[in-house]
Amino acid sequence: MGYFAGGEDDRAPLAKKGRKSENGKDGSVGVLAQMMRESEQAKEKINRKDYWLCEGLVVKVMSRNLADYYKQKGVVLRVISKYVGEIEMLESKHILKVDQDELETVLPLEGGVVKIVNGAYRGSTARLLSIDTAKFSAKVKIDSGAFDGRIVTADYEDICKVSSQ
Repeated sequence: MGYFAGGEDDRAPLAKKGRKSENGKDGSVGVLAQMMRESEQAKEKINRKDYWLCEGLVVKVMSRNLADYYKQKGVVLRVISKYVGEIEMLESKHILKVDQDELETVLPLEGGVVKIVNGAYRGSTARLLSIDTAKFSAKVKIDSGAFDGRIVTADYEDICKVSSQ
């Protein structure tokens, strides 16, 4: 058995790889979980952007400067630049050119389809499973792609309802 360097009285056995810890769990499981967390954090950092607009999203106008449309919903028809979109208002069918800073993401009812617009799973389509109003977050299940079937928690502003039109 290996020992730490030191005097005769302060020798302690080294932990062996894969050995059961005091709580009875395999130490390699903790290492794997840590590696997965680090991978998630790296994806989060790479995919976190300051823009989130995408075609087909349902958004809410939150600018008081657009008083006639304040708190009304519309669909993003096209993205003009990273930060500006052409929005067709649902009620009036008017088309507006709006900066994303004047918009807010919309959440569907549970079971509805969302697009993850920011963070580690940016670009993925998912189903809304539940909403946690206390934490301003929602649990979603990714529908397709490399992360198909994965259940993740996302902040409200990182997911948005997809138009059914």
